[in-house]
Amino acid sequence: MQINRMTRRASIALALALASGAVLAQAYPSRPIRLIVPFPPGGGTDTIARELVNKIATEQGWTVVIDNRPGSGGNLGVDAAAKAAPDGYTLVMGQTSNLAINPTLYPKLPYNPVKDLAAIGLVASSPLAIVVAADSPYKTLADVVAAAKAKPGVLNFATSGNGTVAHLATEMLQRTAGVKLTHVPYKGASQGVTDVIGGQVQLYVSSVPTLISFVKGGKMRALAVTSAKRAEDLPGVPTVAESGYKGFEAVTWFGLVGPAAMPRDVVVKWNAALNNALAAPDLRKKLAAQGANVETGTPEKFSALIRDDIGRWGKVVKASGATID
Repeated sequence: MQINRMTRRASIALALALASGAVLAQAYPSRPIRLIVPFPPGGGTDTIARELVNKIATEQGWTVVIDNRPGSGGNLGVDAAAKAAPDGYTLVMGQTSNLAINPTLYPKLPYNPVKDLAAIGLVASSPLAIVVAADSPYKTLADVVAAAKAKPGVLNFATSGNGTVAHLATEMLQRTAGVKLTHVPYKGASQGVTDVIGGQVQLYVSSVPTLISFVKGGKMRALAVTSAKRAEDLPGVPTVAESGYKGFEAVTWFGLVGPAAMPRDVVVKWNAALNNALAAPDLRKKLAAQGANVETGTPEKFSALIRDDIGRWGKVVKASGATID
């Protein structure tokens, strides 16, 4: 009889715990959610994040606050999310650089994207654009290659940091074209854009969402995009492959992740909200106008992409010889 009473009490306690967990899951979120953007305001990652959270706030009624935490190639912001309480109230907008490239680029990376983070869902992908100032003498990518061959190392190209997709893609292009350019890394997009427009740096390589407004505003000229197909919102700009380098392709992607121990219920809830928002025609149109292609899918799909790209970009990092302490 005593054993039976103990068994009943344990069963009741378990039932109450499960019920309590279900109530908590249903109540989520009960306070504002912090979405870390690991780059300064105004860049491509920041723009996509803000458009996304505005749509989710409208559809779900959630309060999502953007927290820009730039530094160390995006590592500072991602690390802050990885070490946050795993309650679903701190997430980060990761991207190819800080989730797939930096594990090889940084020997002492403070987080492991596979072990320390929970993939929530892919948001978008984007080609890179190779641009010059509107008054630049370079009209095509072939012009840049010719000038670089004539004076190796004289032409500069700016990116938002060492080891970014833009940096490594340009290293790939240099090897493919047989030229030497000088890399000028910045901590974010804004100052690099200013210096290119001002003539201090000859080229800028970054995601289309970062640069498209300057191209459309007549301040910059796009010479090529790095995707296999032309960018939908820059149909007149050829691909690198079309410019004479067959098979060349490099894109960057953006996606939501949180601390590894996030409750599965919260991951699923966020993934559903994410995919619903990305299915909305108005958001798709806004992201397309920024040069971003909407991507959707399950947490498992995004997790597999992260793992696969760590291997793929790791080979590029090793081939380039790039490393950051």
